[in-house]
Amino acid sequence: MELLQLVGVAFVTAVAAILLKETKPELSFAVAIAGSIILLLLALELLRGSMGVFSEIASLTGVDTALIKTLLKMVGIGYLVEFSAGVLSDFGQNSLADKLVFAGKILILLLAVPIVESVLKLIVQLLGLVQ
Repeated sequence: MELLQLVGVAFVTAVAAILLKETKPELSFAVAIAGSIILLLLALELLRGSMGVFSEIASLTGVDTALIKTLLKMVGIGYLVEFSAGVLSDFGQNSLADKLVFAGKILILLLAVPIVESVLKLIVQLLGLVQ
């Protein structure tokens, strides 16, 4: 049902923006932005409902919840940057969109450092157990 809601908002926004583009291009821009924000909020609401699953996985597996939160932040940054870059590209700002994607990748890389460190520590512990 949620998928139909997302698709419906997207199509209504697209049709309204196309119809307004001929007569009021500035209003078409506003409709496209508003529809994009509504889609983003609906998607975030769907995601919020399933966040408890990740906490449950962390407790069952013994994985540090900070690592799970960091992974979710990384995924969130990736999706938000991709979404924002797409909006920028839609408005002809491809160069700015590319720079935003680059900055997002740097943020994700910075967040990945503690995870890489944890994985390396785990490997060292496993190798210590094997010898």
